[in-house]
Amino acid sequence: MRFEVDAILFDIDGTLVDSTGAVVRAWEAWSAAWGIDLVAVLRVCHGRRSEDTVAEFLPSGQRAAAVAELERLELADLGDVTALPATRDLLAALPESRWAAVTSGSRALMRARLAAAGLPVPDVLVAAEDVLLGKPDPQGYLQAARALGFDIRRCLVVEDAPAGLEAGRAAGAHVLAVATSHPAHDLCAADAVISDLRACSVESTVSGLMISTAVGPRADPLI
Repeated sequence: MRFEVDAILFDIDGTLVDSTGAVVRAWEAWSAAWGIDLVAVLRVCHGRRSEDTVAEFLPSGQRAAAVAELERLELADLGDVTALPATRDLLAALPESRWAAVTSGSRALMRARLAAAGLPVPDVLVAAEDVLLGKPDPQGYLQAARALGFDIRRCLVVEDAPAGLEAGRAAGAHVLAVATSHPAHDLCAADAVISDLRACSVESTVSGLMISTAVGPRADPLI
């Protein structure tokens, strides 16, 4: 499948960076400290802002302290955060003015994880604190497209989580899913699903970017 677009808007955790171990350990420690069922937390936390997840389990008066504690745990656990396959080469092939990152994490945490993975920090990084509503709301992706100076309808969103895919779709972008953290059948909001970014190539053209994937529409099997 091919996407002819002006820019690519990437999620970070699970899309560019493998931070699954760190994420689970942080939520595990946090859940134990606050007396909350870890399984219930992990069921809803992926791809969403920490404050939105915390709000489902704690009263308003405790949320700020709980979010701060989770941030501390995550920033202290970067040892096994790595770049997902092909991300370095793909980002290196992109002009800096034609890609951005839209994340449910904080700016400090995402910069730290990108650095730990040896990946560049984009000029446009829309983080949790930059939006009023997190994914699956489209606000973050719309903001990133505006900051780059492109129409969101001419952008490709790359995501690994259902909440992020829903956000990209609601924004009006083309949407590509990587099945790095969820099974393909959970990623049905995407135009196409690939196993990871090794199945994706990018070419700069006179008018923008041409992204090619090794699979067809979402009904096709993963490679």
